[in-house]
Amino acid sequence: MTRFLSGVQPSGELHIGNYFGAIRQHISLQDEGEAYYFIANFHALTTVRDAERLSALTQDVAASYIALGLDPERAVLFRQSDVPEVCEAAWMLGAVTGMGLLNRAHSYKDKVQNGITPSVGLYTYPVLMAADILLYKPDYVPVGGDQVQHIEMCQDMAQSFNARFAEVLPRPEARLSSVPKVPGLDGQKMSKSYGNTIPIFLDGKKLKKLVGAIVTDSKDFKSEPLDPDSCAIFALYALFATDEEKAEMRCSYIDDRAFGYGHAKMALRDKLDATFGAARERRKELLARPAELEEILQGGARKARLVARSTLNEMRAAAGIPSL
Repeated sequence: MTRFLSGVQPSGELHIGNYFGAIRQHISLQDEGEAYYFIANFHALTTVRDAERLSALTQDVAASYIALGLDPERAVLFRQSDVPEVCEAAWMLGAVTGMGLLNRAHSYKDKVQNGITPSVGLYTYPVLMAADILLYKPDYVPVGGDQVQHIEMCQDMAQSFNARFAEVLPRPEARLSSVPKVPGLDGQKMSKSYGNTIPIFLDGKKLKKLVGAIVTDSKDFKSEPLDPDSCAIFALYALFATDEEKAEMRCSYIDDRAFGYGHAKMALRDKLDATFGAARERRKELLARPAELEEILQGGARKARLVARSTLNEMRAAAGIPSL
């Protein structure tokens, strides 16, 4: 059976870029094979330095995934830190990984350029990510386009380990979402790093204010056509709309001189409410029952550790280290 594995960092509120770039695909894959999804709280330590906040964000990710449709009976959902084998595997991979490979990591360079203080953890992030993946021997890793390089680095590390010791780690392949770049409030790629996100579960006045802040051009809709192809509002609306709804709004942009950006923003808010309203209430219910969430995460970790321990023992034997 095909096995999928991916992870999500609990480093801030999940936003609609996360949903279309990863979460929606993750949920659909639970019907296509074995699905393993971890909440990457070790990775989050590179940016989240508040214990209570990290704990709360971790629970929020778990509640959000389940509220959006992930079934813990069909997919393995677990916390990264509940599988300590990952740290040992990362060390073993680090022992065969050249610094030149890490020096080429786009993500590290981008984060430093955006003001994040560089740390050893941030620099060696791809090694821990490779351990996260290779311990479970997945066939595919569903990721966004910006994570493809990390999968390629993971493949290189598996190859290096196998070449130095023995053929233990199979090569995983990236599986990309079909959704193109999701624009943020400023029209650039939606990202927590850029502070331009629309949280999935935002509602009411806060949602209205945030959608209202989406940057537009200065065209006067009463006197000239608006351009849907260069508009972040239209691009976001198109993610939720049917082909017929997209065609109708496109016509309104171009031909309807009574239709302006304010109307488009209102339509987008309605789509957000219609898509996430029920999940929003389910998430609230789950967060009110933290013991239930903890039980789900611990159950997932027990399943994940069985696989991780088996792979780690193979790595140990290949390297000449006694098995656990």
